[in-house]
Order: sequence, then C-alpha cells, then structure tokens
Amino acid sequence: MSRKLSLKIEPRAEELDTITAAVEEFGDAEKWAPELVFRVNLVLEELGLNIINYGGTEDLHEIEITLTSEPGSLTIEIVDNGRPFDPTKDAPEPDLDSGVAERAVGGLGVYLVRTMMDELHYRRDGGRNYLTLVKELAK
Repeated sequence: MSRKLSLKIEPRAEELDTITAAVEEFGDAEKWAPELVFRVNLVLEELGLNIINYGGTEDLHEIEITLTSEPGSLTIEIVDNGRPFDPTKDAPEPDLDSGVAERAVGGLGVYLVRTMMDELHYRRDGGRNYLTLVKELAK
C-alpha cells in the first residue's frame, strides 16, 4: 500500500525545518530505518537550499515536495518554478581528489544526492522544474 506526504513551502531557508519535521514524522509512521530518514532529510535540505539560493527567488513562489512510500521503494518529487536546472546534466563534477582548501565551490551537494538515491530524473514543463528521485528499499 502506498502512502503520500505532500508539502508546499515558501522558498526560504527557515522553511527547511518544516520539511525535516514532516519527514521524521512520516518516516516514523512508515517504520523507516533512521539511516533512510537521515538520507531523505539530507537530500531534501541540499536540493531545497539549491533551489532557494540559485533558483531565482524573485520569481520563485513555492516549492512542492511529494514523497510516495511504497513497498520496496520511496519516490520523491520536487517541483519549483525557478530557473531551469537539470542536476543530472548541469551540475559540475566535484573534485574528489584535491584537499578541501583547493576544491572549487559547488557540485558536491548534487554529487551526494546522486550517491544517496538510486534514480534521478529531471524534466522542465510549463516553466517548472520537476525532479524525481527514487530510493529502492530492502523488502
């Protein structure tokens, strides 16, 4: 049986606490392992901050997040009307070899999202970004 959590937040960093609390409550109801709750919150915080900081807040009105929990998988959809940005193609490859002081800023957050999720799909439709992430769960 699938269950959904739908959130709409204003594009402000303070709103990320709302997401964290809702994910923790939803994860508890779904009996998720603490590691999954942590991963989901980290992914949503990273992507939410990217949207807020780089999405063009003068036009950005809200961010919609939907989590769909099904036996064997979790699907997250994030929708915003910010600037077009496809993290599957547009994010810079992070420098994982240099020391922290020598690394260029950017790309590491999206890299973490890619490594923590099993699938990422992006599309732009009607002036909105649609990012769908899938995490396969142990059955």
